[in-house]
Amino acid sequence: MTVLPAAFIGHGNPMNALERNRYTEAWRAFGRAVPRPRAILVVSAHWYTQATAVTAMPRPRTIHDFYGFPRELSDVRYEPPGLPELYDEIAEIVHPTWVGADVDSWGIDHGTWSVLRHAFPAADIPVVQLSINALKSFDYHLQLGAALAPLLARGVLVIGSGNVVHNLGGVSRAMPDAGFDWAQRFDERAKEVMLTDPTDAVRLDGHRDFDLAVPTPDHFLPLLYLAGLAGATGGPAEVLVDGYAYGSLSMTAYTVGMDAPTSSGSGMAAALPVDPPADGANI
Repeated sequence: MTVLPAAFIGHGNPMNALERNRYTEAWRAFGRAVPRPRAILVVSAHWYTQATAVTAMPRPRTIHDFYGFPRELSDVRYEPPGLPELYDEIAEIVHPTWVGADVDSWGIDHGTWSVLRHAFPAADIPVVQLSINALKSFDYHLQLGAALAPLLARGVLVIGSGNVVHNLGGVSRAMPDAGFDWAQRFDERAKEVMLTDPTDAVRLDGHRDFDLAVPTPDHFLPLLYLAGLAGATGGPAEVLVDGYAYGSLSMTAYTVGMDAPTSSGSGMAAALPVDPPADGANI
């Protein structure tokens, strides 16, 4: 079986699910370039909880975990099958790390479907999510990412979905496609690390701009899963697309294990809703 690549996608706000811009076109190009997976495992910033768990239901529901967006977004349904037996594979390869099976509480949140709706629009490939355990250290998440590497040889595409820089309190509507100096500094340092020695991403918390760029760890941690996979497979990352939105969000995306495909998209990331404020919208 073909060994699949892995990726980290800077997903931005969920309106990207409905729009076509240079970021979503890059996601589409990625989906077209990847050999067809047996399943897709997504580590989404929006399943941030106090346990390590895997969705194990046959038909995961679409979760609309945001506020203040137009009805059109809440009407989106992305309904691929699940793959309950993938839980057993994951539990086996990451042992002795404990992983729970979620058979009824979660599903597919917008950190996952806003990306996959572009990358795999047919929704005919099984999708499984892995939660982010809020109680664990950066090293734990890096090591868990590395432990997932055997899945790539079993036909499973692994995707982290978050944002390297994600400060909703710092959002500036006057900067729809630009980044603050501190956001650019942190994002560029993260890029240097990912392109040269990805496992050093676990030490980015020592960067002078870390507290501004990562006021909460939920959107940053999916990057560590890709960094762990890169370390385990011996390959540096490549930039799929990069850029900024509203001053304090990085849209940078990476691939590992493949040449990043080119895309011809244009346009800035999707606009934010007027109400509520960004830090109350759960983007």
